[in-house]
Amino acid sequence: MALKAKPSNDQSPAAQRMSDVAYDRILEGLFDRRVPVGAFISQNELSAIINVPVAPLRDALRMLEAEGILTIHPRSGIQFVRPGMELTRSTYQFRIIIERAAVRVFAEEGDEHVMATLEVRHSRLARVIEKGTMAPGMLQELDALEIELHSSIIQALRNPLIETTYRRMHNYLRLLRLDRKLTPPIILRTIGEHLDILEACSKRNAEAAEAALVAHFQAAIQRNLGLI
Repeated sequence: MALKAKPSNDQSPAAQRMSDVAYDRILEGLFDRRVPVGAFISQNELSAIINVPVAPLRDALRMLEAEGILTIHPRSGIQFVRPGMELTRSTYQFRIIIERAAVRVFAEEGDEHVMATLEVRHSRLARVIEKGTMAPGMLQELDALEIELHSSIIQALRNPLIETTYRRMHNYLRLLRLDRKLTPPIILRTIGEHLDILEACSKRNAEAAEAALVAHFQAAIQRNLGLI
């Protein structure tokens, strides 16, 4: 879920479109590992990998540098961020600050149908995993549930500026998860934490929802750092 930074107004529409294409392809190359995490490469090398001309590539690189995904070293190359303890800490600190407020609003005012649907989908996935089955598409469903749950929480604030910033932050989350090792016990713990949040929200208990959210993020930090 990549944030589309708005190209400068002095570009032609065609150049703007190519900048958007370059932006998306750089992120796709990073997330599908054609561009290694933490890589240091030249603009020409990156241009060849993602099949985008250098001119629109430069515009996209400036957008991504502003978002903290990479650093441009003049006359040297491009350094992509390497996930680690500092990025993990910063990402989850941001999420905790924003979502603690949001989950209280979601618990008090959120759509019951959304909550119920998410609970059903989480429970269904948990039952499949408990049977010892790791079917194709299961991890994609877990990712989809993660996005839908936290997006629903954020949307409860009804603040487009926060939503835009949160979408940008999602790129950092995808970086942190590139090297994650998901096993059935880890997936079940994650699902259980989500269900705790949803149960508190469905009961309209803002205090319990906030506590469940914080517990979920604390466990997620440990999982991302390989501590559990």
